[in-house]
Amino acid sequence: MSELKTMQDALDIVKDIQIGDLVQGEVLTLQDKQAIVGIVDGGVEGVIPFNELSATPFEKIEDILSVGDVVDLVVIKQIKDKENGSFLLSKRRVDAKKVWEEIQEKFEKGEVIEAPVTAIVRGGLVVDCGVRGFVPASMVTDHFVEDFSSFKGQTLKFKIVEIEPSENRLILSHRAILEAEKAAKKEELFAKIKENEIVEGTVARLTNFGAFVNLGGVDGLVHISQIAHEHIKHASEKLAVGDKVQAKVLSVEKETGRIALSIKETLAKPWDNIEERAHKDAILDGVVKRLTTFGAFVEVFPGVEGLVHISQIAHKHIATPQEVLKEGQEVKVKVLDVNPEEQRISLSIKALEEAPKPEVKDVEVEEVEEVIPVVLEEEAPVTLADRLGDKLSGLVSDDK
Repeated sequence: MSELKTMQDALDIVKDIQIGDLVQGEVLTLQDKQAIVGIVDGGVEGVIPFNELSATPFEKIEDILSVGDVVDLVVIKQIKDKENGSFLLSKRRVDAKKVWEEIQEKFEKGEVIEAPVTAIVRGGLVVDCGVRGFVPASMVTDHFVEDFSSFKGQTLKFKIVEIEPSENRLILSHRAILEAEKAAKKEELFAKIKENEIVEGTVARLTNFGAFVNLGGVDGLVHISQIAHEHIKHASEKLAVGDKVQAKVLSVEKETGRIALSIKETLAKPWDNIEERAHKDAILDGVVKRLTTFGAFVEVFPGVEGLVHISQIAHKHIATPQEVLKEGQEVKVKVLDVNPEEQRISLSIKALEEAPKPEVKDVEVEEVEEVIPVVLEEEAPVTLADRLGDKLSGLVSDDK
């Protein structure tokens, strides 16, 4: 009778185990694709399939269980073929339920969770939180990212956006964490930053109108006119993303969160010591920046332009500077005069060029007939007889 009672008790216990019940199982044997356990106080064995061992990735069963371990399990179904056990059990689902309860509690308290990114899928990231979490692409970061592959394997912090254990749905946001951190840094920076002080930062972005410099979680704008003393068309002419720079704080607007910076205010002024660098008669290299009706402005140092008057461009007469020069042309100039107070420099291009020799015109010579000098014989003395001539001869004839 006692033996029958014992068998009946065992059958009663087996009948008391229902699908969905939580039980404990002692690991008896580890096989390739499953683990055999004895249900504690149940008098029967159960099977844990490979895919029900853990919610986290693993390669071997030994990575999850060892013989003799006592683990919490949930009954999935009863096995008709009882060769290896009477019930199909799951450790993964019990673990997942505990994880869901922990995540639910953190969600209600507004706490942050930390987890590794396990996969990149279309539309976002898959995260292992003990259960599967999903991060939509729009919630990954606070700026546009075309390729998320660099995030795989990283352990990041997340804010719980939505949780629904019954549907295994867990939506997370890393962007919310970044925005919260940035807001905290911004508040801290605005509390201590002051106008006219010199700050250090890193060039974060370049635009057509200037450059954004990161000051440690907050970006300040350096307008293109405040990058250099000389005129530039784009910020990339002087800066590159990642450059470490110093800048002067021009203004701070806490209400709008804007900080205006100037890099050129930390640089030496173009006209400092100009008399030493561009003294009278100095020969300098320059670039033609502007052409006007009265001459050309040539940049000889960054931010320093001098005037080459039209009369000093060439030795020959020109009606406009464009006849000889063009903007962007490199030229050599001679300093004629420098006036630091008025920030004026007079330059000359033609002073460095050899003046052309004056042209010699050919003179036409008219042909002149050869003049033969006539030499007159020396005149004989004139006598009285020469003067009277024939008159004397007449007188002689009458006497005869």
